[in-house]
Amino acid sequence: MNFVPILIFLGAAAAVVFAALLTNRLLAPHKPNPAKLTTYECGEEPVGSPWIRFNTRFYVIALIFIVFDVEVLFLFPWAVNLKQMGMFAWVEMAVFIAILSIGLAYVWAKRDLEWIKPKPGWVKSKD
Repeated sequence: MNFVPILIFLGAAAAVVFAALLTNRLLAPHKPNPAKLTTYECGEEPVGSPWIRFNTRFYVIALIFIVFDVEVLFLFPWAVNLKQMGMFAWVEMAVFIAILSIGLAYVWAKRDLEWIKPKPGWVKSKD
């Protein structure tokens, strides 16, 4: 008996999803053509195999961005309520920012923020 509201909620959610899909099917224009059915739908013809290996640098940079972006979001509620929270909150946020700075320095020292890394042993000419 305790699960009846949950089942009603799940049923309502399924009905909303079904109604949205049905509305899309009825109202959206359906004009397929070969250009729309290509792999990328961006106007470029696919070249080569889709099973290529991506450089992990793309993922590393994306993860670093997401981590620092999400962590910076913690600064907004803190800044709004700083007067009510007092000195302890200020010290706590200073420690938090210090930890973020250490993480940024570590990533920077590893040269993971560089998009194109030089190959080991490769020296630029002074020309």
